Amino acid sequence: MNKNDRTIAVAALCVATLSIVLLYLFDGNTTTPTPKDATPRYAKRHKVVRQTAYYAPYPKEQQKETFPFDPNTADSTQLLRLGLQPWQVRNIYKYRSRGGIYRTKEDFARLYGLTVKDYRRLEPYIRISTDYLPAATLVAPVANRTNDSHEPNGINEPYPRKIDSTQHIVLNTADTTELRKVPGIGAYYARQIVRYGQRLGGYVSVDQLDEIEGFPQEAKKYLVVHDAHPQQLNVNQLTLQQLRRHPYINYYQAKAIIDYRRLHGNLKSLQDLRLSRDFPPEVIDRLTPYVTF
Repeated sequence: MNKNDRTIAVAALCVATLSIVLLYLFDGNTTTPTPKDATPRYAKRHKVVRQTAYYAPYPKEQQKETFPFDPNTADSTQLLRLGLQPWQVRNIYKYRSRGGIYRTKEDFARLYGLTVKDYRRLEPYIRISTDYLPAATLVAPVANRTNDSHEPNGINEPYPRKIDSTQHIVLNTADTTELRKVPGIGAYYARQIVRYGQRLGGYVSVDQLDEIEGFPQEAKKYLVVHDAHPQQLNVNQLTLQQLRRHPYINYYQAKAIIDYRRLHGNLKSLQDLRLSRDFPPEVIDRLTPYVTF
């Protein structure tokens, strides 16, 4: 090689050697000091923020107050201040909206969820206005009252005289006043009997009273059913919602009736549904007096 070629070759070799040295020195294996092993000078320039766990403060228990109140008129603010839970306040409002009245302190003790401790704390402060007492307390008792008698001033007897074991009342024609004459039946069960009979379309047996929750069994012997002619449902014409209104037909049974009509046409008897698991024999027997085709 001539002199110029040798000069170029030596320069290229020097550049290559320098590049190799630089790559070796800066090959990425060097470590950067972290906050843990940093020098005081590094730590001063790079502040390390430590995160601490945060816990929400536990809610303080509501402070319970005591003051005179009437459960028939107290508003929600007063009831909450007394220490009642919001859902208990809603139950009180629902009870009052349906016409319920707290006539005695013991009536308030029946509030769902009220503990013995809370009742004993509130009992001395319950004040029930005389406006909510039965109006019968304003009528002076009169001696020698006869059954179904009326007072000279036109006020009916507040508590009807009960019938004896030789007398009976026809279930489908009796109103609440007559039903209250049956031993063991007061105003509440008299209303329940009438309402359930209307939902059924009429009673066909006295044993149907057992379907009313808590009905007193001893009262059944005073009631009879004569010439039962209940209202009947045309199961081939009614809609699903109309069928469901009857106490003996639930959603799945109503749907089974609608499905049968859609697939096979009109029903001719409830026995057409005997293969459905929603219509066992006892259901068919119970429902038969109340349907027509």
